[in-house]
Amino acid sequence: MNRLVAGDKAPDFTLTSDSDTQVTLSDLSGKKVLVYFYPKAMTPGCTVQAEGLRDSKTQLDDKNVVVLGISPDPVKRLPKFKEKYDLNFDLLSDEDHKVADQFGVWGLKKFMGKEYDGIHRITFLIDENGVVEHVFDKFKTKEHHQVVLDYFN
Repeated sequence: MNRLVAGDKAPDFTLTSDSDTQVTLSDLSGKKVLVYFYPKAMTPGCTVQAEGLRDSKTQLDDKNVVVLGISPDPVKRLPKFKEKYDLNFDLLSDEDHKVADQFGVWGLKKFMGKEYDGIHRITFLIDENGVVEHVFDKFKTKEHHQVVLDYFN
């Protein structure tokens, strides 16, 4: 896993969203983009993390920040997650984990004694010019949104 760091140019990508539209990172130039990778929709940790970002939307909007959640979930699973938890940002499907690979967040994980490849829960703040401004990789899921908000204060 060769993860992007602050100062790296973020790879441009196009992924399908929960509304079955294409979202391209470069189309958001001029705004800050919070790209957060999460392992699986509808799981407890991912739900708590998403709800925190949902509840922080006003503060993030004030900072000109667009939130994009990326997981390896199939597109058809994302609308259910978005609707059930009233999420107010795009969820993107990276089923082949190509974008996760480009950001360096796909790799070996351990859970309950088992090893497998999967997405590491890491968030990237990309600046208005497409450069990684900050990487959030040390947080508890329930505190993720606050760690992000604290970065701006």
